[in-house]
Amino acid sequence: MDVSRSVADTERLAGELAKTLTGGECIALHGDLGAGKTQFVRGLLTGLGGDPRDVSSPTYVLLNIYNTGRLSLFHLDAYRVAGVDDFESIGFGELLEQGGVVVVEWASRVSGLIPKNAIQVTIEATSPEERRIMISR
Repeated sequence: MDVSRSVADTERLAGELAKTLTGGECIALHGDLGAGKTQFVRGLLTGLGGDPRDVSSPTYVLLNIYNTGRLSLFHLDAYRVAGVDDFESIGFGELLEQGGVVVVEWASRVSGLIPKNAIQVTIEATSPEERRIMISR
């Protein structure tokens, strides 16, 4: 467990995780609204060599794809999905086979599709400025 006291801390922790990724991983992000899930994705993208300014929440489009030169980052958001059918219709299974990194915000909403070996990341606000970040492989 790590403690983040700023957006920069959250992005740095995600960047450290990104440096360990080799492709083919799925990261399941958990946390309430405003916990810092999208900031975590920004840090992942930076750690993979991409431009953090490219990151936006895919709440309305379901999927954003970021090419980093090293690995593609597939950023999905399950907040507004009606069910697993929405994720299957955008080719979630195929994304997992692309050799990139698949990150799913609100992963618990599509838990039946998340691979058993996914990296679980839970971000919990403990105060307005502080987050507890738990990463389990």
